[in-house]
Amino acid sequence: MVRITLTVDDRLLETARKLCGARTKRETVDIALRELVRRLGCRQIASHAGKVELDLTQSELQRLREGR
Repeated sequence: MVRITLTVDDRLLETARKLCGARTKRETVDIALRELVRRLGCRQIASHAGKVELDLTQSELQRLREGR
């Protein structure tokens, strides 16, 4: 964990705190960063949609899903 000093818009931080249900400013920033990472990660994954070629038959795919 790293300790930093930030200058943040008070109203924006308070609005974010209320929206996410955080009890503290630190918790608010932590939730915001986690959500940003989650969203950008999802966006990155979505950008690969349809770009991976799998040469599997239906039966092979079913076998993989069932873990056999």
